[in-house]
Amino acid sequence: MSRTDQPAREANIDAIVAYFESGIKESSERLGIELEHTLVRADGSPVSYSERDGVRWLLGELLADYPEASRDPEGDLLGVARPGEAVTIEPAAQVELSAGPFSRLADAQACFAGFERALAERLDPVDTQVLTVGYHPTTRAADLELIPKRRYKLMNLYLGAISMYGICMMRGSASTQVSIDYSSAEDCLRKMRVAFALVPLLSLMCDNSPVFEAAPREHQLVRTEIWEKCDPARCGVVPGIMDPGFTLRDYAAYILDTPAILVACDSEQWCYTDRTFGEIYAEQPMDRAQVEHALSMFFTDVRLKTYVEIRPADAMPVECVIAYAGLIKGLFYNEESLSALEGLLAGVTADDIAAGKASLMADGYDGYLYHHPVSELADEVISLARAGLPEDERAYLEPLASLVAARTTLADIAAREHGDE
Repeated sequence: MSRTDQPAREANIDAIVAYFESGIKESSERLGIELEHTLVRADGSPVSYSERDGVRWLLGELLADYPEASRDPEGDLLGVARPGEAVTIEPAAQVELSAGPFSRLADAQACFAGFERALAERLDPVDTQVLTVGYHPTTRAADLELIPKRRYKLMNLYLGAISMYGICMMRGSASTQVSIDYSSAEDCLRKMRVAFALVPLLSLMCDNSPVFEAAPREHQLVRTEIWEKCDPARCGVVPGIMDPGFTLRDYAAYILDTPAILVACDSEQWCYTDRTFGEIYAEQPMDRAQVEHALSMFFTDVRLKTYVEIRPADAMPVECVIAYAGLIKGLFYNEESLSALEGLLAGVTADDIAAGKASLMADGYDGYLYHHPVSELADEVISLARAGLPEDERAYLEPLASLVAARTTLADIAAREHGDE
């Protein structure tokens, strides 16, 4: 079906753009943070959703602190929450805390440290460890059990048919994500372009995947390769966004012209489809829930909802997560730092980003990004972030800044330690 066969197309573009514009906030320096945790037994074996003392049991235990429960139609417990914090589970039972928005890094630190204490209280007595690493350290992705959620079963089939990396993404990986606000459509697209250009560097700074598919990694930035090869139609860089003339309407058209994978249906809650969103809603304007679902089926390095979601970082220990959130805050919520960063990254294209990713996967801090030694860019970015933060928050940057200064990553350190054993 061509675009001309979609009578509701312009209305659907309007609906998607209106959704983006509903996120505009006149003045905001708040951060949303998501951190995924991998659970393993004392012997390193994975923890599934359904087993004894597994993730379903854990969610039940957490209800005392997070009393708002989410269940699937069969009654399985899939998430718990309280105001400002939601605990959910990813496809292979990775446990995610989504929290915020935070105006102060101290509040974010207290929230995530408190959550990890709550996990430890429940899991220590059953000999279970909580790991904040980018990829499952002991088990191949295909051997990890999917949670009982039809949406994930269908996504597993679709992405698995493209390559093994879809399975790796869903079941093996774990991430840190930071979200920021925007004050206008122009501010939104400006921040997205800068964030996309930063992706290779952020991936390096936050590399915490020393193991891939139960074996030592063959190169740096495991997460980058997974997402590059998972599904090129909905991952990587939004087509055209690095062009200064790109608009939110162009973004909406990209959403409409990509296969949906899933569509809501009465019989099974979710049904598989290879039609695009534009074809599905060719004659029917999308409502807000349908727009939200469509946007959730895209996994670009930077994703737009009613906030800008910056997605390339691996799961990391809490002190590094807060340092990373501080980095984003110092860069994107200070006009001088953002302008300087924008100048530093002026003219970067999607091809440049791809070349930078390849260089850093191969050579880490010895690689090049946009024709500069990446180490020099990393130093400049840390300096801009430090200058952009309030003086009383600059110390939060240090866990990340010290890694950059040492030209190393959490994954490098873990790989060296493992090699010494």
